[in-house]
Amino acid sequence: MKILVVEDDLSLSDVVSFTLRRAGFGVITAYNGEEALHVWAKESPDLVLLDLNLPKVDGLTVCRRIRADSNTPIIILSVRGGDEAIVAGLELGADDYMVKPFSPSQLVARVRAVLRRVGPTPLPGSLAVGDLVLDRSRNEVQRGGQPGVRLTPLETRLLESLMINVGQVMPADLLINAVWGVDGGDRPMLKQLVYRLRSKLETEAGQPNLIETVPGIGYALVEHE
Repeated sequence: MKILVVEDDLSLSDVVSFTLRRAGFGVITAYNGEEALHVWAKESPDLVLLDLNLPKVDGLTVCRRIRADSNTPIIILSVRGGDEAIVAGLELGADDYMVKPFSPSQLVARVRAVLRRVGPTPLPGSLAVGDLVLDRSRNEVQRGGQPGVRLTPLETRLLESLMINVGQVMPADLLINAVWGVDGGDRPMLKQLVYRLRSKLETEAGQPNLIETVPGIGYALVEHE
């Protein structure tokens, strides 16, 4: 499941994006209304989280234009908590309305609730990227149609995080939090886990072409057909 986060506050956008990725969603972002409409048309996200106070094109206009062309679920995020603002957003076709500030757990719960109402569960049993297929329920991965390879739960969480963010450089600290949580894990442990995962996925673990190391930053998954 892919979610478009439309928020002009870069810090809040980062927090919301990180929260959703931790919950297993793919995330794309836009920082103004004009960009939001362009990204929505290009990427066809499964849900839109939409701020109202946006530059260039305001959030209500974005909501109206999306709803005129599709049934893409929309959750409005706004500091406007009055009845008038909430009613206006819902009457334009938004599926839910959240008043800032909100907790990460509430955000994830609302997203899942809206997705349940409009379609399948947002957390399918498997993820596919290029020639990789990860079965999260079985802790098993296939590459290029070859027989499945068993993974440990930690390896599964690491690969899941990389697949959800394919093509993006994932900072080491974010991966550590995704795998071990905020109170566990460190960079040496992450390095060893990446090594073990490579040994199961890469044709030549010493010359990886699937999981790339980005010195001083973290790791990225490269998509292969």
